[in-house]
Amino acid sequence: MPILVAALVLVGLLCALDLILTLGVVQRLRKHGALLAEVVSPSPDLEVGQEIGEFETTTVAGEPVTPGLLGSGTLVGFFSPTCGPCKDKLPAFVSHVRGLPAGQGTPLAVVIGEPDQATDFLTKLTPVARVVVERGDGPVSQAFGVRAYPTLLRVDRDDADRLVVGANRVEVDGPAAVAVG
Repeated sequence: MPILVAALVLVGLLCALDLILTLGVVQRLRKHGALLAEVVSPSPDLEVGQEIGEFETTTVAGEPVTPGLLGSGTLVGFFSPTCGPCKDKLPAFVSHVRGLPAGQGTPLAVVIGEPDQATDFLTKLTPVARVVVERGDGPVSQAFGVRAYPTLLRVDRDDADRLVVGANRVEVDGPAAVAVG
């Protein structure tokens, strides 16, 4: 009988140790998940100098948007209302855009999703940018080749006057004059 009691105590201690270790692993996974959610990187397919494809669309205000209407140095942001990092980055983007020098051109914000999901984004973006709402396979997303959100980039004109990616990682957390890519 004492051997049975000792075995039960040993099994109980092993189960308690396993529970403590499992809780530690779950806590660490949550921390890493939160850290990974904060990482904002450009779409892996977007390289500086890459030509932007042709597209034609309209903003939520009814204005046409084509590659020919985007000037050199235009800031372009892709956001999704279902993306946690997009919700976190949106206020910094809006603040950054408000601090851009006059003559820089109106930024373009592309919201990926259904219009009824994008209401909060539209409210914040329409005063400071031209806003397009489209699905992930929409014309602007396809032309740019964006697959990750948020993606913030700057477009430029090359020697042949083609629209190309000028900077594929634009930081909007600092002053506007410094964040050129």
